[in-house]
Amino acid sequence: MLENLFHLKENKTDLKTELMAGLTTFMTMAYILAVNPSILSAAGMDGSAVLLATALASFVGCLAMALMANYPFALAPGMGLNAYFAYTVVIGRGYSWQIALLAVFVEGLIFIVLSLTNVREAIFNSIPATLKLAVSGGIGLFIAFIGLQNAKLVVNSDSTLLTYQTFKGENFHSIGIAAILALLGVLITGILLVKKVKGGILFGILITWVLGILCELVGLYVPNPDAGMYSVIPTGLISFNFSAIGLTFGQVFTADFGAIKILEFITIIFAFLFVDIFDTLGTLIGVASKADMLDKDGKLPRIKGALMADAVATSAGAILGTSTTTTYVESASGVTAGGRTGLTAITTGLLFLLAAIFSPLFLTIPSFATAPALIIVGFYMIANVVKINFEDPSEGIPAFLTIAVMPLAYSISEGIAIGVISYTLLNLITGKAKDKKINWLMYVLTVLFIMKYIFL
Repeated sequence: MLENLFHLKENKTDLKTELMAGLTTFMTMAYILAVNPSILSAAGMDGSAVLLATALASFVGCLAMALMANYPFALAPGMGLNAYFAYTVVIGRGYSWQIALLAVFVEGLIFIVLSLTNVREAIFNSIPATLKLAVSGGIGLFIAFIGLQNAKLVVNSDSTLLTYQTFKGENFHSIGIAAILALLGVLITGILLVKKVKGGILFGILITWVLGILCELVGLYVPNPDAGMYSVIPTGLISFNFSAIGLTFGQVFTADFGAIKILEFITIIFAFLFVDIFDTLGTLIGVASKADMLDKDGKLPRIKGALMADAVATSAGAILGTSTTTTYVESASGVTAGGRTGLTAITTGLLFLLAAIFSPLFLTIPSFATAPALIIVGFYMIANVVKINFEDPSEGIPAFLTIAVMPLAYSISEGIAIGVISYTLLNLITGKAKDKKINWLMYVLTVLFIMKYIFL
């Protein structure tokens, strides 16, 4: 049955290899089970519900990828997009998390339509490579910035807006110790990654958490609820009570439509769409090339099935109660371990489903333990910046503005807007637009973004 479904022999793999590859992929991306509830709870969502939605959405996405495309790529709620959901749409724009889920759901539906055609690939090709790389780098800085804040390493300042944590004062045994543990967590995670330990990010979270537990047991770390610092000692290990999912499941359809500003809502949907398109296609091509899955023309066979799986997972995730579900670059770890078929993806998905039982454990993990993961993920995403041609100001300036605006304006969409506007106008005014063959879509986006700033 497995042979007929996944064509193991044809893909030069076997059951044992696929199962181990699926486990490897899960280990490298399981950190999302701790990080996603931490981020989305900032938007007012229930942490238990988000964790269950994260596990279920990941399972649905992996299952869809296996059955629709037979690829070893795993899916889960995406980093960056969850930060945009919580910190820009809900906290920044003042929308309810139900409306934010509606934006994700609509984005997923648009994805489904685009995935049935070649439009999605056409959109991807119309955006200059410079901006694609800059968006990735900007999101990396944005995520790392959030990690530094969650770790209490970067705090508010009356004189400079932000400043670094001072490791003294009455809150030393709560906020101060947490910040120190977060720094140790970054160091530990970095060491694990340098040593190429599989699941290094997940192990970094767990080791930092254990250090926090030890600090609390000896009295070095003292919980202080008034400062947002809670006990890190788990009170439960497993739970078969999944009723919390009812707090988010289907809430996308209860959004207050009267509170929606149409033009701004379209901008929000586009930001989700924009990032997801480049994240998904970039991940698919990148991981597939590592597995030698691309054809002689450098294209990925059955890419429509893979894109459709991503689109379906996004809409399903919104219904369950989580931000955009997308293909994970950590899938490369499973591919490196020999995964070549959808059986790898299904294995990863089943492990996510099983992880839902351990929700009490994941929910006890403190933000200072997950913060190092955000900082390290930011490091991975900023790596693409080295491919940008900063020697050419018409390429480098828009890229720099895109990267700088995202963390400084606390908004991924603002970074995208400034990047698109500056790239188009700079090249148009200097006469470089024709040589660079700027796509008509870039002109349309530039006009729409300018209108947004004028009328919103």
